[in-house]
This record gives sequence, C-alpha cells and structure tokens, in this order.
Amino acid sequence: MTPSVTTTSNLEYKGAASISGPIIVVENVQNVGYDELAYIKTQNGEIRLGKVIQIMPKAVAVQVFEGTNGLSSTEIYTRFLCRPLEIPVSTDMLGRVMNSFGEPIDGYPCFFVDEKRDINGYPLNPISREYPREFIQTGISGIDCLTSLVRGQKLPVFSGPGLSHNELAAQIVRQAKIRTGDDFNIIFIAMGLKNDEAAFFKKSFEETGTIKNVAMFLNLADDPPVERIITPRAGLTLAEYLAYEQDRHVLVVMTDMTNYCEALREVSSSMEEVPSRKGYPGYMYSDLASIYERAGRIHGKKGSITQMPILTMPNDDITHPIPDLTGYITEGQVVLSRALEKQGIYPPINITTSLSRLMKDGIGKGSTREDHDNVSSQLYAAYAQYNAAKSLVTIIGEEGLGNRDKDYLHFGEYFEQHLIKQEHTENRSIEETLQIAWDALSLLATEELTAIKPEYIEKYYNKKSNPTGN
Repeated sequence: MTPSVTTTSNLEYKGAASISGPIIVVENVQNVGYDELAYIKTQNGEIRLGKVIQIMPKAVAVQVFEGTNGLSSTEIYTRFLCRPLEIPVSTDMLGRVMNSFGEPIDGYPCFFVDEKRDINGYPLNPISREYPREFIQTGISGIDCLTSLVRGQKLPVFSGPGLSHNELAAQIVRQAKIRTGDDFNIIFIAMGLKNDEAAFFKKSFEETGTIKNVAMFLNLADDPPVERIITPRAGLTLAEYLAYEQDRHVLVVMTDMTNYCEALREVSSSMEEVPSRKGYPGYMYSDLASIYERAGRIHGKKGSITQMPILTMPNDDITHPIPDLTGYITEGQVVLSRALEKQGIYPPINITTSLSRLMKDGIGKGSTREDHDNVSSQLYAAYAQYNAAKSLVTIIGEEGLGNRDKDYLHFGEYFEQHLIKQEHTENRSIEETLQIAWDALSLLATEELTAIKPEYIEKYYNKKSNPTGN
C-alpha cells in the first residue's frame, strides 16, 4: 500500500539511467536532497513511492518501495517531493494495526491525525539525555530478577531459529508495566513476519485486551524488503511523539532485527556496494545505531522510550555481525538457550550469557526491594557452582559428589524448574519472583550465601526449605 502524497514540485524527469532490484538511477536532476521522497509514475499511470538513498555527481539513486517489477527505463516519470517520508502520529494509533507507512490495515476507519513527522526523527543533543533509571516489570522472572529492564534502556533478546522468542515477545507485550502507575504504552514493530506469526501476535493481543494499549506496525515476509527498512523508524516516530509530547512511558518491542538486516543487505547488494562481513554493508553498525539510539530519556521531559529488539542469531552464532554489532550499541542482552528449550523450559533464558548493564540503576529499595541486588548476585554465583557440579556428575556420577556439591545440584534444578520456567500466561510480580529466588537459595547452607547481607538472610531465608538452617 502506497501512502498518499502531496507534491510540492512540478518538475518531472523522464526515464531512468538504470534499474537494478528496487533501485532506479535518475540522471541530470536538480536541487534534490538525501532521503527526499519521490514518486514514480509508470507507463500505465500507476504511482509508486520512493526515496533518495544516494546522491552522485550527475545522478541520484532512488529506492522504490513497491519494487521495480514492470518498470520501463524509458517510459517512467520521476518527481521529487522536496521533503522526507513522514507518517501520521496520534494517540488514536494505539489499539490499531498499521503498515510500514503508519496507515491502518486492520479494517477499521482511519484515525484522527494530530500531525505528521519525519520517520528519521530528530537528533538529540547528548547533553540533554537523562540517565536511564526505574524498573519496568515484565512479569517474567528470568528478566525481572536477573536482567532487569530499566526505563530508557536498550535490552535486546538474542534468540535462535525455532526458539520461543515469538511467545516471549508476546508475553512481554501483554504483561509489561511500570509500578508507579504513570501512562505506559507499547509499540510493537514486526518485520518480515510470516502470515501465521503475524496472526499469532494479533490474536494474542486481541484475546487478552492488550491491543488497546498497543500500536502495532506490521511488515510481512512478502512485503517489499525496502519497506522493512522503514518499519522500525515509523514505529519509533510514534514512540517519540507519545514519550516527548504526550508524557508517556513507551516500551518498543521490535522483531525480528535479523530480517531487517537481511533487507539492508539486499538493498545494499542492489546498489552494488562493496560488502563487509558476511555480505552485510559496512555501514550496518551506524544504521542499527540510528534505530537503537532513539531510546532514552530527555531532561525536562516526563516520558521515556525503552527498547527490546529481538533478533535470531544465524546458526546460534553470537559472534555473527548482527548480534555482535547490536551488543556494542545496546546495554546488555537476554540470551535464549536451545539446551533449556530442549528440556521443556520456557522461557529458555540462559542467565550465564545474559546481563543487563543498567540493572543496578533500576532496582533496590523504593523500586523493587532492598534485597534484589544481593539476591541476583548470589543467584549468578550459585548457578555457576551448579554448572560446575553438573559437569562433575558426567565424570564421577552423582554418588561421588560431596554434600556441598549435591546441595548446588538440587539448587540448580529447582532454580531452572521454578524460577526460570513459568507458564506462557503466568504474570509474576517482582515480590513473587524474589520469593521463588529465596526458596531456591534456601536449599543452600547460609554460609554459602556470601553475596547477601546478614540482615537479608535473617529476614528472607526460608528455613522450611533447609530445616537445618546451616
């Protein structure tokens, strides 16, 4: 679907020097800028929208959103619109499903538009940025307890093909909330999804009533790849309007960033650019940064934008360029484990490779609970001991373990089956999560809890789990 356009120039250029993939090259143009919109009129009168993606000494390259199939290099007319691509922004977009251009595709009437904004956003002065703080509760223990999400943070989910990241994304959208009671909205951005995946998300949000609080931007696998590059920018433009103009806190969930990067590679190849690692363009780092860095908080503004991009690592390779570059830009990652998935554990969060670098700024007394920091540190240490004991079992068997190692073995099994594992519809408060954490830690002797203050052990240690109290 092509968005409606208003022309601001009467000058048309006939023909194209070349057509390659979704790219046309128009020669001898005047006063045209980078990212400027253009419309291309075909030989049969059809109008297709494009944007300028490269300026050369005597020509410009235009990326055609609907593709170039059926275009004749001698019979097309190109008109430049003297403005970048803009989408409508409005609070009425909450509860709606839209395409990459912010137009409704859910069968309901068009919404009232407050204004239109450039999808590329506006650069923020780094000095005006406020440090991310304050806890966002997802209702998922593996995230809330051990890789806590903080307002203004960028916390990606690293998954693998076939893992349950779609279920996790839907659960986060359904359950996420802030504990202060301020206005909180969610922007869900889907890129390159199959039809059954898109239907799963829409059904999940509609059946639970979550859709009322969600603006959903949907790009399907059979949509032009060029539109996939627009989709996250369109969603983030609405997020900025809600956060900085309407004083709301916004969580942006984006899936799947791997599909986005594949589209970026396809367009780059069409332009015959020199490829970098694994064929991806050399500017992929800065391109991803232009998306991720639109999260944050601004001095003097009440609202905030928090991002949870989800990506599937090709061949489960965390060193692949997509997760590798994402890790450089963002503040931590939640990594899903294929081994845990095979054990029937959902969500299969591998805490040994997951972390949230801003976690300590969003937890503690007045935000979650005073013992949260100590508990999470102790859980990491104890789980490392469990993995060491489990490795030892493969060599000497469980019978050969000492009592201490057996305690850690029991702890780890309880930890995975009760704290990490939870139902797809189970929404736990942080207090419930910390209670389960203490039940797990109470399987260990108190002298093993070296990362926890004695007063917290006295207050929360569950002696029923360890009757000896040792």
